[in-house]
Amino acid sequence: MAAGLVISAPASGVGKTTLTLALARAWRNRGLNVQCFKSGPDYIDPAFHAAATGRVSVNVDSWAMDRGTIAHLVGRGTDADVVLAEGSMGLFDGVAARGVSGTGATADIAEMLGWPVLLVIDPSGQAQTAAAIAAGLRDYRAGVQLAGVVLNRVASPRHEDLVRRALNDAGIAVFGALPRHAEISLPKRHLGLVQAEEQAEIGKLIDEAARFVAEHVDLDAVLRSAASWSPQPAANGMNVTPPGQRIALARDAAFSFVYPHMLEAWRAAGAEISTFSPLADEAPDASADVCWLPGGYPELHAGKIAANARFRSGLCAFADTRPVHGECGGYMVLGTALTDADGIRHEMTGLLGLETSFAKRRMHLGYRLASLAAPMPGHQAGARLRGHEFHYSTILAQPDTPLAVVHDATGAVIAETGSRRGLATGTFFHLIAEDR
Repeated sequence: MAAGLVISAPASGVGKTTLTLALARAWRNRGLNVQCFKSGPDYIDPAFHAAATGRVSVNVDSWAMDRGTIAHLVGRGTDADVVLAEGSMGLFDGVAARGVSGTGATADIAEMLGWPVLLVIDPSGQAQTAAAIAAGLRDYRAGVQLAGVVLNRVASPRHEDLVRRALNDAGIAVFGALPRHAEISLPKRHLGLVQAEEQAEIGKLIDEAARFVAEHVDLDAVLRSAASWSPQPAANGMNVTPPGQRIALARDAAFSFVYPHMLEAWRAAGAEISTFSPLADEAPDASADVCWLPGGYPELHAGKIAANARFRSGLCAFADTRPVHGECGGYMVLGTALTDADGIRHEMTGLLGLETSFAKRRMHLGYRLASLAAPMPGHQAGARLRGHEFHYSTILAQPDTPLAVVHDATGAVIAETGSRRGLATGTFFHLIAEDR
């Protein structure tokens, strides 16, 4: 029987990911099997979880997924000793309108699974007020149980003592306090953390985080606070139709944002996945019956993509006879041109008329519900798809036939409709699940 725990915080940037990785590696070093999950749509953190545990981590999302899907995904923790769900943003932060089984808040997952919450609190610039924040989070929602607190970035022993005393007076357990430690800071860029696969020293960084946390946190007390948990059999699985029988998947530093649960669902449905690297000037597998270009960082590699003639010609030849779909960055590469942050315009593949620019950045962030006006690989016209959009590109032109009517989480129609032309389709959102 596994021990389940949710790691959350009052806000983003407090240290949830670092603590999750450190706990996972520290317990793994003790011989325990640790399974991680990510609550919410962040597609970067699961790769860090896998680096820490040696096990694939997947996203669970109450806005986009029903309870059966979440139960199916969490069921992979059956053989683990410890199961950790890392939250996103603050504990109760979600969208205003309820989705399939919740608002996307970490608290939804904690309540659904019955796992207590380990709070990471950064008391910088405050002392006793940190206890008031923790007590408020503890009491805000009856179905969410607080296990205790780990303090992060405490300034001094005196500072730690003030905060500890206030938390003890509030009846909240303090499992440890972490001084500032630059050696375990994860590097960031405009879409979040620099990806795990791009960091050659990620294993050493996680080892140092595990050592540091084990020195300052009572790992045994944290483990005792977790809920004994045995997953219930899921009523259904992912219910995903793969985009084809043999899928050519772009996969490298420019095309890396792929939800692990989607790839697993495709394989479980019998599909084969063949990867290729546009940055290495590779073309999609000629034996594939569909090509999928995920999101990533094409804006950082636009010059190289534009110069890779074998990739561009191979993709265009593929699209003459078989479907090609792009998500976010992949959609941009299917377009006519991409202007990078320095204002340099790079020709892309021209399969769609989309033209985008990073010269004037504007953040696009949020859940998306799309009603398809035409088919796309794996989904028929009329299908309702739930996904998430996060990018800084500006649309200069989107002249092709819209692929879908797309709403944000409030129900408002947005301009990022996706496009279709011939056998090429693209969307700005990353697909998470189809409405049943």
